[in-house]
Amino acid sequence: MTNYITALQVSIDEAEEQMLQAEGFTKINVDLNKGAGGNHIYLWYKRGSCPITKVQVSFSNEMADGLINAGYTKIDKCLNAGAAGSHLYLWYFHGSGENDVPIVDISVTADAHNEAAKFKFGWERVACDLNRRACGNWIHVWLKREKQTYICEVTATDSFGSDSDYFKDGYIRLDEDTNKAAGGAFVFIWYRQTTDPKKALKDLKVSITDNQYQEYQQQNYKSVSVNLNEGTNGHSVYLWYKKKGCNNPIKTIALLVNIALIPEYEKAGLNVVKRSLNEGNCGCFEHLCVYQ
Repeated sequence: MTNYITALQVSIDEAEEQMLQAEGFTKINVDLNKGAGGNHIYLWYKRGSCPITKVQVSFSNEMADGLINAGYTKIDKCLNAGAAGSHLYLWYFHGSGENDVPIVDISVTADAHNEAAKFKFGWERVACDLNRRACGNWIHVWLKREKQTYICEVTATDSFGSDSDYFKDGYIRLDEDTNKAAGGAFVFIWYRQTTDPKKALKDLKVSITDNQYQEYQQQNYKSVSVNLNEGTNGHSVYLWYKKKGCNNPIKTIALLVNIALIPEYEKAGLNVVKRSLNEGNCGCFEHLCVYQ
């Protein structure tokens, strides 16, 4: 099969567009700076036989270090070029491990109201808004894999020292800080995929009080050890998971910062866990979403 996504590139002006077209890349005709001013920036892809299996975003040097050490390829074009906002970069990886499933299609949304329905058609959202802190449209990259995948492991980090190990072990980082705008540590949720539904997680919960923490312990959920509110003055927030139960296997998870979309996500069949990961502080409202 030669229909995999095998390379990605980014153009920030017309000259680069012409060059990439001449090199056989296909343009996704959605401006990654839409609504934010700045350059007209586009994502390009090429198809072939050596598939990309992971796509990540970085918005700090610390986030980039683990990607470099794990062998990811950086597209060295700032996705907010000419606009305000975070210095964002796209990265990709060609993997062949147990948790690497080839990507067969890629797309971009610039209208937040087009997001929720994509989950139903097997798309997986790259977590970071590509207009992060640029005040433009909500921009997200979406991936479709060769086979249906399920979430088999979740964890979290509140520092960057173990990033390269997690990437090498096949984990994907949800590239938005659960402490966004709250100060404190940079905390990220990570997950690993499988094509075997028998290995999948069946449920995810979030606790924001001591009573909820004890309740999930008594119900035999397992907790991720990192406080998702680490270093802030907010409540202790923990992620809980269960591998056994009658629920359907979890296909994908997403971090929802644009809370205006909660009704649309729920209508599309996603379970929005309505406990903010920034509970009790002045940061952004963030909710974990689960699709089964």
